[in-house]
Amino acid sequence: MPANNVGAAAPKILIVGGGYAGFYTAKKLEKHLYKGEAEVTLVDPLPYMTYQPFLPEVAAGSIEANHAVVSHRQHLRKTNIITGKVAAVNHATKTATIAVDGLAPYEMQYDQIVMTAGAVSRTFPIPGVADVAIGMKYIEEAVEVRNRLTRNFDKAANLPAGPERDRLLTITVVGGGFAGIETFAELRSLASSLIKFYPTITFDDVHFHLIEAMGRIMPEVALPTSEWVIANLDARGAKIHLNTQLQSAVGGKIELSTGISFESDLIVWTAGMMANPMVRTTDFPLDERGRITAKPTLQIVNGEDVIADAWTAGDVSAVPDLTGKGVGGFCVPNAQHAVRQAKLLAKNIVASLRGEGIHEYIHENLGAVAGLGIGVGVYQWRKLAIKGFVAWFMHRGYHGLAMPMWERKFRVFGDWVSQFFLKRDIVGTPEVKTPRVQFETFASRPKA
Repeated sequence: MPANNVGAAAPKILIVGGGYAGFYTAKKLEKHLYKGEAEVTLVDPLPYMTYQPFLPEVAAGSIEANHAVVSHRQHLRKTNIITGKVAAVNHATKTATIAVDGLAPYEMQYDQIVMTAGAVSRTFPIPGVADVAIGMKYIEEAVEVRNRLTRNFDKAANLPAGPERDRLLTITVVGGGFAGIETFAELRSLASSLIKFYPTITFDDVHFHLIEAMGRIMPEVALPTSEWVIANLDARGAKIHLNTQLQSAVGGKIELSTGISFESDLIVWTAGMMANPMVRTTDFPLDERGRITAKPTLQIVNGEDVIADAWTAGDVSAVPDLTGKGVGGFCVPNAQHAVRQAKLLAKNIVASLRGEGIHEYIHENLGAVAGLGIGVGVYQWRKLAIKGFVAWFMHRGYHGLAMPMWERKFRVFGDWVSQFFLKRDIVGTPEVKTPRVQFETFASRPKA
């Protein structure tokens, strides 16, 4: 341990947020710090990080929900874990206000802070969306989408043809980015599997609609590749509405800017993300999109001035993209950048503690890969495009290996292997939201 720390209290490092960037920062700090060199605390409302690229497959029943999340406590053994919220940060006094269920908010002092609070779903004030739509950002949302779809098949199977049956069998996804297209395609794949077990429901009875305000989908891939995806999904009975805006979803009634209207019981919102609004309760500078401003070294800056002992990474940050290929000159919010930024961030923090030089973040995009249901995928790297089964295999290989921690990788690959032999698990558990109903219904009560 460096001599300047001997005999002194170990500096306290506070990590705000335990998603990709926060989890990997903590993990790498555990690896690089000497024993007693610093005390690391991670605060997040959830006790796990979610591997978001797997959410569409969780919704489709290809991956067990618990296998797509990584426990903080199981894998961060040297880090203090607080399952709660950072309600405010005053870096001028190096104080964070912590809110934990069951306790009054309290203040925590720190020496260095890492802002990795991530992103939340970005919505617009469209009537009905906040009341009926489901996001695709958290594992709980993916599970609810799966449960809703399977339960709707159960209900529809008992109904005669008509408006209510059509409503139950109409699925709407809003947003044509990677998350939206993958969710859309995986749910279409799940529905096709379900039909085999419901003799009263045919392929033509199930309606899929994706709404995209722009004139194309998946801007991360070349236009011909995106057009191939549209054609593939159209052949599978999944309709994509381009240059179309959702105007209302009140009560599940979809009204589009094109004049089309229909009823839908399952509405999934994937139309963008925004930096976690909690950053507005800090005294850190934000850009016009609400992101914390940063240098390529991942230090927080106010204009050109570095704010000492303050770092940021991931979706909540505006980190310049030194390759010159980022949107607006900044790294796009995705897992590729968040993980790699976090690994460098941990090294830079350790270097700063030891009085050593820190480095700038630069990363060349590895391409974009998407799964579109069992056996179908796309991969794009520069002008190289791969479509179909090979791309689907690449998608599973890349994300299976990118899943944090080997025990999680084994669980995910185990899901895929068992599915190959046993086929997709079509069971939903919608009653998990009301687990005491059956017990309460039949429980004996004291006589009046």
